[in-house]
Amino acid sequence: MSVSALSSAGLQSPLVVADIGGTNARFGWVEQPGQAVSHVHTLPTADFSGPGQAMQHYLSALPAEHRARAAAQGLRAGWALATAVGGDQVAMTNNHWRFSCRQEAERLQLSALHVYNDFEALACSLPHLGAHQLRSWDDRLPRYDAPLAVVGPGTGLGVAGMVPTRQGWQPLPGEGGHMTLAAHDDFEAALLQEARQQWPHVSAERFLSGIGLPLLHACVCRVSGWGLHIDNTEDLVLQGLAGDTAARRTLEVFCAMLGGHAGNVALVLGARGGVFIGGGLVPRLGNLFFESEFRRRFEHKGRFAFYLRDIPTVLITDTLVALHGVSCAVAQGARPS
Repeated sequence: MSVSALSSAGLQSPLVVADIGGTNARFGWVEQPGQAVSHVHTLPTADFSGPGQAMQHYLSALPAEHRARAAAQGLRAGWALATAVGGDQVAMTNNHWRFSCRQEAERLQLSALHVYNDFEALACSLPHLGAHQLRSWDDRLPRYDAPLAVVGPGTGLGVAGMVPTRQGWQPLPGEGGHMTLAAHDDFEAALLQEARQQWPHVSAERFLSGIGLPLLHACVCRVSGWGLHIDNTEDLVLQGLAGDTAARRTLEVFCAMLGGHAGNVALVLGARGGVFIGGGLVPRLGNLFFESEFRRRFEHKGRFAFYLRDIPTVLITDTLVALHGVSCAVAQGARPS
């Protein structure tokens, strides 16, 4: 969606882009929509009452010439939010921010504010990514003549698509992280049954995210008869990579179930061009991810294994992709409202 505030947006006015998740908000400066992002700062969402206050803090730390240009030419903003977007009121899924887009735009004296679902914005970057920004599972890179999908475990779990049309690429925002998570075998069925003792609906995000990994670990330990001893994602990743049996098993299950979910997304969206893995969690797993069951489970779809077999899967390694996606979304007018 977009909000025009005090005046119509000047064609030459700069743009501040933001990627706002459950834990952090990253801001960057763009001279013109679609161009490179610079002056990137990361701010904890817990430290601020909302995106307007966080952006004011970001602007105060910019070089004086940037602030002067914004004052003289006006300033636009593009925010990618880790929640469903529609209408003026926004409630973040995994942090405390609740706000009115119009009021935030007025507070910041913006000429225009563009607001997107975070994975809609990330999807807008996909056609522009090069090999140096990706790590391929099997040396195959995406094709850019067919639909694309992105699945991203961060604080939550984001899902979106990108479809080529006669008018250019069209993003498909959605909330695929909240689809019901499916079990592949009896062990995973037992994990889901264990989780349902606490959560009647076990979505993919309940296990396949930063907030979900401790729950997955607890269920793995209970079903396996192990004592529970790690209760936060940071320690789970570190100890899993260091060889702790229960933590490593949790990470292996995480990768396998993520593969199954990503395969489902590929089937739903017809993402024959490729499936991208985004978010901040998987890159921290390093080679464990590429040695895991992710790809086998991605393809394990019975009669449609042949369909999935031909779809490349790649990990996004460039940490600025989401911010560039916002810049691209504003430049191409992706689903403004």
